[in-house]
Amino acid sequence: MLKFLQNYGLPISLSEAGPGIDEIIVLTHWLMLVLFIGWGAFFIISLVKFRASKNPDADHMGVKSHLSSVLEVAVAVVEIVLLIGFAFPIWANRVNDVPTSGDGAVYIRVVAQQYVWNIHYPGADGIFGSSKPELVDEVNNPIGLDRSSPGADDDFYTINQMHIPVNKKIRIDLTTKDVIHSFKLPELRVGQDAIPGMSIPVHFEANTTSEEFLQKMTGTPREGKGLEIACAQLCGLGHYRMRGYLTIDTEDDYNLWLELQAQYLEEDSEEDEWGDEDDW
Repeated sequence: MLKFLQNYGLPISLSEAGPGIDEIIVLTHWLMLVLFIGWGAFFIISLVKFRASKNPDADHMGVKSHLSSVLEVAVAVVEIVLLIGFAFPIWANRVNDVPTSGDGAVYIRVVAQQYVWNIHYPGADGIFGSSKPELVDEVNNPIGLDRSSPGADDDFYTINQMHIPVNKKIRIDLTTKDVIHSFKLPELRVGQDAIPGMSIPVHFEANTTSEEFLQKMTGTPREGKGLEIACAQLCGLGHYRMRGYLTIDTEDDYNLWLELQAQYLEEDSEEDEWGDEDDW
């Protein structure tokens, strides 16, 4: 099925929700193609059949056939079936079935800004520390993390680098520090605008690791190119360079990566303590 869908120009799907989303995309485009051909043919026939040289006088009786009405009803029925039968269930799942850390989901915050993605992880305790605008420092603390707040001791963040485990529900709370951005993971069928002043949940589940993805891309134009986090909204002059990188790990590799980040955080804390002592 996936190989068939790729013929439509869709990227490979690495998401559990991918096949359902791809199906509605393909069906919608087939409908648009039928409508394009049908209405285009109707337009051309009308121009030829009702040209002035053939119809010098207006016909006030009009069209007596009800074929056009039947066709309009048929198109409306097809669109209703697509909405109620396909689009609405997918949309309802995206909106209503948002997982939490209590459901075993991996919980991540993404803070967009011109022109980077700030990825905030809660650390081993699973609790996010508070963020305050007055603490934002573009070099040392781009998310304004308050280290004195509950749960913030083991929080860490990365810039343009997101790691997630495979075969596990992922929840991302998306926000932005400045203008509207659009968080896009094409292979995972994720696309959501980041709106100033709002925290919007996004959830998905990857079913393929980055290593497996690279193996599948061997011999294709994507060979050697990993997964990217794109900004799909024109957000300023530097929009072209707002690009992050996604790594889908096995659970063991993901846990090792978390441990490595915890070590980095501990080393940074020790350096800060020595720095404070020297200042004293």
